[in-house]
Amino acid sequence: MHQKIYMVEDDPNIRDIVNAYLKKEGYQVTLMETAEDAWELATTGQPDMWILDIMLPGMDGYELCKKIRQISEVPIIIISAKDEEVDKILGLELGSDDYLTKPFSPRELVARIKRLFKRAESHPVKKSDQTSVIELGGLEVDKAARIVKWQQQEIDVTSKEFEMLEIFAKQPNRAFSREELLTLVWGNDYFGSDRAVDDLVKRLRKKMANLPIETVWGHGYRLEYDGEQT
Repeated sequence: MHQKIYMVEDDPNIRDIVNAYLKKEGYQVTLMETAEDAWELATTGQPDMWILDIMLPGMDGYELCKKIRQISEVPIIIISAKDEEVDKILGLELGSDDYLTKPFSPRELVARIKRLFKRAESHPVKKSDQTSVIELGGLEVDKAARIVKWQQQEIDVTSKEFEMLEIFAKQPNRAFSREELLTLVWGNDYFGSDRAVDDLVKRLRKKMANLPIETVWGHGYRLEYDGEQT
């Protein structure tokens, strides 16, 4: 069975070139020009991977990425003419798995697609991970429903925020270095600044007042917890 890829790109030349390369590799490709068309299709079923342009008419790729992440965890690659670090961080924070800057080589895109599929296959979701809920004091992380509660209130979190909380909750009181968190949350293929870790922690602290994520100076962060993990 061939893997399905949905691509959202308003430039017909880029669409045609990428489509030809991906079909040559054996992928089933569905092309869309707008985020609105893509979202309508997303609500009826998910592909095995998304490729999203950022600068789209109407809804942009960032917003579409965020909406997709609310219903699916399939890999997402963002492509954009923007090359600023803040744009890359924003895309990754909203739930994308990779970021490719235009102009790019179609061969490089194919290589990144294969790498993401290989990573997904090498990290299957275990049945135990689908059903367990971690409770630490006022924090509750439901891995099956991907819901976070703090002091009995459900908190709206992004995919990366959820992943970081899950990492902390699984090993409370352990100090994680920024480099470890970059690898665990963003993957080995992410080469951006560790500022992404600091920004993510800052947002979690803002959303969840008094959440005991402590700074380990010169190293990273840990989730402090005095009770027993359930």
